[in-house]
Amino acid sequence: MDTKVKQEIESETETKPLGINSLDTLGPYILEQDNAKNFVYVSDIPQLCKDEPCMLGVDEAGRGPVLGPMVYGIAFCPLSKKDILKQLGFADSKQLTEEKRDQIFDEMNRKDYAVEALGWAVEAISPNVISMSMLRRTKHSLNEVSMDSAIGLINAAIEAGVNIAEVYVDTVGPPEKYQAKLKAIFPKFKITVAKKADSTYPIVSAASIAAKVTRDHALKVWKFRERPNEKENSFGSGYPGDPITKQFLGEIDLVFGFPRLVRFSWSTASNALEKKAYDMEFEDEEDTKSSQKASYGSEKLSKYFSASKNENRKRAEYFRDRCLEHVANI
Repeated sequence: MDTKVKQEIESETETKPLGINSLDTLGPYILEQDNAKNFVYVSDIPQLCKDEPCMLGVDEAGRGPVLGPMVYGIAFCPLSKKDILKQLGFADSKQLTEEKRDQIFDEMNRKDYAVEALGWAVEAISPNVISMSMLRRTKHSLNEVSMDSAIGLINAAIEAGVNIAEVYVDTVGPPEKYQAKLKAIFPKFKITVAKKADSTYPIVSAASIAAKVTRDHALKVWKFRERPNEKENSFGSGYPGDPITKQFLGEIDLVFGFPRLVRFSWSTASNALEKKAYDMEFEDEEDTKSSQKASYGSEKLSKYFSASKNENRKRAEYFRDRCLEHVANI
């Protein structure tokens, strides 16, 4: 092989981003992501999915737990290849054991007949983002977060070149309203939104498995920025009824509360904070200005510090260790 060509191939190999092509590569990929933010992953798109009309399914995993991300998933394959879904054994992911879900996920990414006709994508929605969306001044409900994710993933498939003809969605909220909303956004597609769609439509089951397996492994490889010495899997399943999760939620930092793994907008978490954590009061800007005007003769602390011209200065170790950030930068 020509030396120059060999060097170019090696260079491309080194710079190619880590992808997911088996169960074994899922955890390492997730580990590279910032778990305080959302991430989207789109699989390689089979050529058949670009050439032939496809069905696309949408489902989620982790809507109810107080811990960890909520993951939305889509799966798509040509209408002519729907038998592949039965061959892989897709069923409602909640009715399958974790081992069976992992096996199916691995096969859909390794078996030639699956890779040639089936694609998928996921969005992992950080618990940090979920909480901020639900508690911000202009509130964004969990249903709205869910719909935005589903719409975003469908658009991602379109941009990747998938030839979508039919869309099947497991509903959040009233299916009629959700279906009308999607139909207004995607008027060219045949759209079906239904309750328990993951039990009725195999393509939704495929999306369900992609979402569920991704969430399971996101929890397995979760790295605590706030608690670097935290033991693996010390928090249980994330559901409020889990005894290990209950114990984990009882370990509250009295000042800073919970790590980012916890959805602090959930009543389970907020009630625990109210019982154990210190009460904090923050003055409004207007109150601060009023108090400054009233205290004649008082000096501002800032007069004793010169303005720094170094905009790239490193943040104080105190704030870095506690993962404290300006809200405007999150």
